[in-house]
Amino acid sequence: MEALIDKDQLLDELETPYTVSPEAIAFYRENGYVKLKQVLSPAVLSYYGDIITDLVFKLNTLIKPMEERTTYERAFLQIMNLWREDEQAREFVFSKRLARIATDLMGVEGVRLYHDQALYKEPSGGITPWHADQFYWPLASPNTVTVWIPLQETPMNMGPLAFAEKSQTVEIGRDIEISDESEQILSDELQSKNFAVNDTPFELGEVSYHAGWTFHRAGPNVSDKPRKVMTMIYMDKDQTIMTPRNSYQRADHAKWLDSFPIGGKPESELNPVLFSY
Repeated sequence: MEALIDKDQLLDELETPYTVSPEAIAFYRENGYVKLKQVLSPAVLSYYGDIITDLVFKLNTLIKPMEERTTYERAFLQIMNLWREDEQAREFVFSKRLARIATDLMGVEGVRLYHDQALYKEPSGGITPWHADQFYWPLASPNTVTVWIPLQETPMNMGPLAFAEKSQTVEIGRDIEISDESEQILSDELQSKNFAVNDTPFELGEVSYHAGWTFHRAGPNVSDKPRKVMTMIYMDKDQTIMTPRNSYQRADHAKWLDSFPIGGKPESELNPVLFSY
């Protein structure tokens, strides 16, 4: 007989503060990312992981065989804004625990949601090329951060996220979309400038936070199981919408910021404040 799930306990965990050490905050600000252990319990990951997985397979429209996909399509199945599809997914995405960590790492007063996205790298899924997320976002301030939450233990053969340390401070590759070209150009650039790369497995319950301009990539999934990951992108609640610089930012302005006025705050109902001091 299955153990009964105490839903109140799971919800309580998602709301309870996780203490981020001063060392972790300093590490994040210097290196542009940090990995934190035991942020979420196996019970929370199992319960909400099942809900997220069901939504991914229900909402996924990418059904081409792997060999017919682009590099980007081979990298993962990508489903966004699950919080608008399902009340229980919303409980997870709106976690104050996770949003408060983002607030503390950036040293801001509070954070809004930009959007969430599930990233499922299927067995035989390819690399995720080097890129910086903020290339896609029409946001003026670098105070943006993504939490990357593996829903299972993620050893090297599943393609965990890897980070180029301190790369959030350099102006290279800020005009390159994620592609074979970004992998090659940024790999060469990061190597020539001697950026250390953190490419290590994730334990169950370990999560990472990376800044919008931190370059990151992931290896292929050569295991026989999908690499299931949920992410939320947070921005300073006082972030400013800027004039889009490329077609992706124009699309993001309409889709994730509800075309709110340029020069103003992203205060649409799509971008709720998830935590504030």
